Amino acid sequence: MTDPKSNTKTADLLVSVTSDQNTDAQAVRSEAVATQQLIVSPVAEGAADIGVIGLAVMGENLILNMASKGFTVAAFNRTTSKVDDFIAGRAKGLTILGADDLPTFVSLLKSPRKVMLMVKAGPAVDAFIDMLAPLLDRGDIIIDGGNTHFPDTVRREKALAEQGILFVGAGVSGGEEGALTGPSIMPGGNPEAWPTLQPIFQGIAAQVDGEPCCDWVGQGGAGHFDKMVHNGIEYADMQMIAEAYSLLSGVLGLSAPEIGAIFEDWNRGELDSYLIEITAEILKKTDDETGQPMVDVILDTAGQKGTGKWTSVTALDVGAPANTIAEAVFARILSSLKDQRVAASKVLRGPDAMGEKPDQDAFVEQVRQALYASKICSYAQGFQMMELAAAEYGWKLDFGSIAQMWRGGCIIRAAFLDKIKAAFDGTTELSNLLLNPYFTEAIGTSQTAWRQVVAAAALRGVWTPAFSSALAYYDGYRSERLSANILQAQRDYFGAHTYERVDKPRGEFFHTNWTGRGGSTASSTYNA
Repeated sequence: MTDPKSNTKTADLLVSVTSDQNTDAQAVRSEAVATQQLIVSPVAEGAADIGVIGLAVMGENLILNMASKGFTVAAFNRTTSKVDDFIAGRAKGLTILGADDLPTFVSLLKSPRKVMLMVKAGPAVDAFIDMLAPLLDRGDIIIDGGNTHFPDTVRREKALAEQGILFVGAGVSGGEEGALTGPSIMPGGNPEAWPTLQPIFQGIAAQVDGEPCCDWVGQGGAGHFDKMVHNGIEYADMQMIAEAYSLLSGVLGLSAPEIGAIFEDWNRGELDSYLIEITAEILKKTDDETGQPMVDVILDTAGQKGTGKWTSVTALDVGAPANTIAEAVFARILSSLKDQRVAASKVLRGPDAMGEKPDQDAFVEQVRQALYASKICSYAQGFQMMELAAAEYGWKLDFGSIAQMWRGGCIIRAAFLDKIKAAFDGTTELSNLLLNPYFTEAIGTSQTAWRQVVAAAALRGVWTPAFSSALAYYDGYRSERLSANILQAQRDYFGAHTYERVDKPRGEFFHTNWTGRGGSTASSTYNA
């Protein structure tokens, strides 16, 4: 590593850029180029297969993963002391090279240079791109591995393409453990970058049945879009599992360890998944201070980082009915109103007691089936959203490949993703996962129990927004005729927005003078 004193100017420049986004980009580039003349690491020049910027949890563990798979990795962090600590600690003796400044970091990389940003999404990504671009050559690659909103990836890919730099937005899922042992990686962006990145990304990704949980998703923001939808489904999965816990606790009066044992049993069947597995472990954990179950001492307010909200907003943008995913986001928002809920609980009445508790074994099985049916619907919404987005943004998405990428490494990994992969493999005609024979039968088998659970929750005042919205989605999607005819009549009445008729071809629009005072002038047609 170079003398830290000689890197003060570059380190200060990095701090300035990442904290003040009004810094003139051209001045930054000029300063970086000037600094590059001063600091060179001739010993290890061109030795690293890839470089990673950002030594937080995900960055550190990805680097260690890469090194364990035989790659030489260059590491850099804005706070350069973290680089020194990492090289002297977890990275000691491994094929990991530290750099105290960006020019030295870039000099360590083999051509074409591959730089992966593992920094906080937003301005920090743009700041590092501005710092890196003047140090790179045409054909070099920048990868954003953070939880970035896909429109930002589209913008960055286009801007860097004009400079001859290839940009990739790669969603990475799996948390700390996944990053270290094998995550799910969802790359998209400039397709020219994929042949160079493929051996590294597929080499470090989780493997299921000998297949890597990583493949090229598509152009532009497709990779980060895929990760966004993954996170939206994750929100729904987590909310539904929480509701199953509430039902077993609130209706049957079971303790956390008892519910943990039930979840452990469920994880041996069709609900086998990472989230069910860890929930079983969570429910069995005891608080060291009080001796109570850990979940009983955790405040019931949930946070979020925005990806679920992005999924819900984008669903509205592309006209996708992702109501269960959106409901899971609203559930977190409602949970945050803790003080208001405490006050309301003293004023607002729930239902009166509804008689005896149901048979425990029967109700546990009903909740299991309701959870599985609801889970199927949330995945159906996610894949339907991706299909509509692909048409909107001109992407060619391989849904079987996406299911493959989610089978291992990621947070929503689950056994039934094999069924989803099989459903989409070899067909482009499946408009909704629910129409695949396996899932049609699974919902048909589960729906009686599902309805009984939602009804029992409503009668007893147990909050189950995801279970209820998933059932509403199912009933809406399977209905040949909905009540939207009333909505469209209302719109035509007050706004002359026109309507289509059941006895006329689709695409023909009509207006009625409902009051006799409105005349024949109509407004524009409507969009779903």
